[in-house]
Amino acid sequence: MIFGLEFPPIEKLVEWPSFFGGDAWYGLNKIGLSALIAMVATIAIYMAAGSKYKKRLVPTGIQTVAESGIEFIDNGIIEQTIGPEGRPWNPFLLSLFFFVLITNLFEVIPGWQMPGNARMAFPALLAVLVWVIFLGTGIKYQGAKYFKNALFPPGVPWALYFLVTPIEFVSTFLVRPFSLAVRLFANMLAGHILLVTFVVLSEALWIKQWYAVFLPLPFIMLILLTGFEIMVSFLQAYIFTILAAVYIGSSMHPEH
Repeated sequence: MIFGLEFPPIEKLVEWPSFFGGDAWYGLNKIGLSALIAMVATIAIYMAAGSKYKKRLVPTGIQTVAESGIEFIDNGIIEQTIGPEGRPWNPFLLSLFFFVLITNLFEVIPGWQMPGNARMAFPALLAVLVWVIFLGTGIKYQGAKYFKNALFPPGVPWALYFLVTPIEFVSTFLVRPFSLAVRLFANMLAGHILLVTFVVLSEALWIKQWYAVFLPLPFIMLILLTGFEIMVSFLQAYIFTILAAVYIGSSMHPEH
């Protein structure tokens, strides 16, 4: 407690009770519900856009959102990381981007204010999924040589392989999924803690005490941080998706 202001313990910021199933493995809280909503919302956007595709030659409404998303993934991610041959990966990368983005945006929804990716489970699961996919892609395109090309880069003097090979193994097969998950988790958790801090400050200063004159300061900061976190939510979804594309592209092209 500081100057009469009581801050919630840190576990209260990330742990939420289940409103279905209790402590059982199928228990559902707002973290799990945010993932279900993100999944359903992503599917609904493209199903709705697809159902109107034949009716309108000029995209409007939800169709504009859907086509803009497809073009963004194609031109802003796939073309820059994989090349034209990576276009078949658009559905996966598009789904990944929208899922991460929508789950992140729950951070700024009043009454919810908890991004699903501020819990390590979601980022870790998505990172493992990307890890399995880029490994499978490497085996598909390069066969068993994928591991040889990854661990023994061509053009390196043979004596340096004693140093390079362990580094390549750790960086490619261990650090990639770990850093992918931690980057998303840490950024969303930090933003969540910042927003909650200024919410608590704004609420605590709404009292008839002399220090209530400082209320506008944390409230203005809360508004600014909310806008900033919306940008961060988009940026983290973009970074996660583009890194997934980079890893897939490196598995398709051994020279990379």
